Amino acid sequence: MTDTRPPSRVFRRAKQDADTAKGGISTPQTENPAYRLAFQDMDFLLREDLRPVRFQLELLKTQLVLDEANIASTFVMYGSARIPAPDKAEELLALATDDQSRKIAERLVAKSKYYEVARDLAKIVSVLPKDEDGKRQFVVCSGGGPSIMEAANRGATDVGAESIGLNIVLPHEQAPNPYVTPSLSLQFHYFALRKMHFLLHARALAAFPGGFGTFDELFELLTLIQTGKIDPIPVLLVGREFWDKVVNFQALVDEGVVSERDLSIFHYVETAEEAWGVVQQFYRDREAKQQAALAR
Repeated sequence: MTDTRPPSRVFRRAKQDADTAKGGISTPQTENPAYRLAFQDMDFLLREDLRPVRFQLELLKTQLVLDEANIASTFVMYGSARIPAPDKAEELLALATDDQSRKIAERLVAKSKYYEVARDLAKIVSVLPKDEDGKRQFVVCSGGGPSIMEAANRGATDVGAESIGLNIVLPHEQAPNPYVTPSLSLQFHYFALRKMHFLLHARALAAFPGGFGTFDELFELLTLIQTGKIDPIPVLLVGREFWDKVVNFQALVDEGVVSERDLSIFHYVETAEEAWGVVQQFYRDREAKQQAALAR
């Protein structure tokens, strides 16, 4: 009997027409920008009116890349781009030219231990097996830059695992750190979309000592959990000495602007093992609560 199964598609693919358009004839009409295919017209795509489309593209591209890489969840690591790796710490100190810069360099050198903590934590989570659906969980995700971010991606590389880097275009030149998996190295124009992708997939997050960027990203997450916009996830503040010095959380409670229970959103940790232990306990407790609810 004749096979009457219909084809899956009848329209030409966009790539086919895009390739055909490149080899078209040259006339005043075809050379005018108006004649370009809309999705190949960069001048058109960069217009102010197309901002909503660019938002959608940045949202969609990253989601498709992660889906195609079989990544179901991430372990996000925030932290400074200025804290040196331990083997480079003394170089930073040698560059100090006065007392003030020397004091700052000494503090950064003291925090270089967190590079190794981030690296060790990434090693621990990167060897987890795939789940029963073949999806990868707790894939290391950083901002793709140097220092603490580099340490996170480097730890995954140490154990032969892939990791994600979500870079942002900045006025000064920068490049992804060399340990980000090339196929998972993504770049953003919009901070808002980058932060959304950090948290859409995060099922645990570690915030290492950092500056404005780290604070921005961390406090957005704390606010989302506090207000119930997202379900709680383990939030780890690595290095209590640093966090107690730069943020007086208890003062916020004393002033009445946050509640005492809001301080339970996050946990202080010092080591990679302690951090992973908190995450494990969080999900054990969550599972127990779910089982108890079903038994009622």
